[in-house]
Amino acid sequence: MLDRVREAVFSSLGEQVVDARVLDLFSGSGSLGLEALSRGAASARFVEKGREAQKAILENIATLGLEDRAELLTSDAFSQRARSAPLGGEGPWADLVLLDPPYPMVRGEERGLVLDLIGAIRAESLAEGGVIVLHVPKRAMRAEEFGVDVSANERTYGSTAIWYLS
Repeated sequence: MLDRVREAVFSSLGEQVVDARVLDLFSGSGSLGLEALSRGAASARFVEKGREAQKAILENIATLGLEDRAELLTSDAFSQRARSAPLGGEGPWADLVLLDPPYPMVRGEERGLVLDLIGAIRAESLAEGGVIVLHVPKRAMRAEEFGVDVSANERTYGSTAIWYLS
């Protein structure tokens, strides 16, 4: 995600980030979750299966001194383990879910898996009043794909779309 888009996302979230429990799926370098922590989130779980990306996340967490508020889960973002409550808790726990799947996944055969993941997050992990921030290519998704009971707001930035789902 471009820096200007990331800035716009977090500006639009405003105070909703403060004290939030964050779930950052498909974390990459961890820039989204780290931004949330820098803006006052209580904690962030980074979920990434790529070894190089995991290494970058750990280095970034250490550089910023955020080890006490950050957790790296070396797992597939589609796994139930990735969505489960931390430290043996149960039920909906994430106030903010940052979902940044690779673009080919959204456009390809795994599109249905991404939509199923959103449903699972809403059912299992998203706390009351929480929001999912989904980063996809512009015009890649339509609001009706998320379900009739989902509030879906889209903002576009060049070739990028950010969906706010609750």
